[in-house]
Amino acid sequence: MRGSVVIAGLGPGDPSLVTPEVTAALAEATDILGYIPYVRRIAPRAGLTLHETDNRQELDRARHALELATAGHRVVVVSSGDPGVFAMAAAVFEAVEAGPAPWRDLDIRVLPGITAMLAASARIGAPMGHDFCAINLSDNLKPWALIEKRLRLAVEADFAIALYNPRSKSRPEGFVRALDLLRQSCEPERLIIFARAVTTPDEAFRVVPLADATPDMADMQTVVLIGSSATRLIARAGSPIVYTPRSVPQ
Repeated sequence: MRGSVVIAGLGPGDPSLVTPEVTAALAEATDILGYIPYVRRIAPRAGLTLHETDNRQELDRARHALELATAGHRVVVVSSGDPGVFAMAAAVFEAVEAGPAPWRDLDIRVLPGITAMLAASARIGAPMGHDFCAINLSDNLKPWALIEKRLRLAVEADFAIALYNPRSKSRPEGFVRALDLLRQSCEPERLIIFARAVTTPDEAFRVVPLADATPDMADMQTVVLIGSSATRLIARAGSPIVYTPRSVPQ
């Protein structure tokens, strides 16, 4: 029996935001692999084996998925958000490239999901409405000097920016450095959106000017959206609307 690997995005948290395509793949799976909290979003059922692993075991998880598929299993590797954005799709293909030749002939599919960045943007308005980029502040897999360079150039190019993994207990200083860099390059009024636990019951938003942003406003459940110089705020009762116009004055 020939197996398969599906790399699927579970979206930002709300079950209603899981795509029908991903739901169908989960229903057909014999094995589901992923980081512990993501796997626990899947309901157990007969004929399904759930494999939970730590967040820093991506390549081991990828190899395990490929080994199971080679043995005939229908494997789904789950990520939050979209599996191609700072997640498991790249890890699986890295394992394929370095692994045995038969892995290249496996049926491997990537199923997209809604990212925290896009879910947060939609909740608050359209801050990503013009050119934007996403930067992962984790320096587990790349040096901080490269993160700093990319952030500086993104600000220089006047992108709206989404920052993933801004601040953890083990490396709280990264976001402090990022805010310092922003303050060196941006006006104090630059809009910063802190979107925590988007689409879950614990969802919380805070919109502040850069001058009022502090490191403790972010944690690992927060995606930080930084407006471009053109990003605007529409004040109203309740939550404001934040958007970036689609055009740039000539």
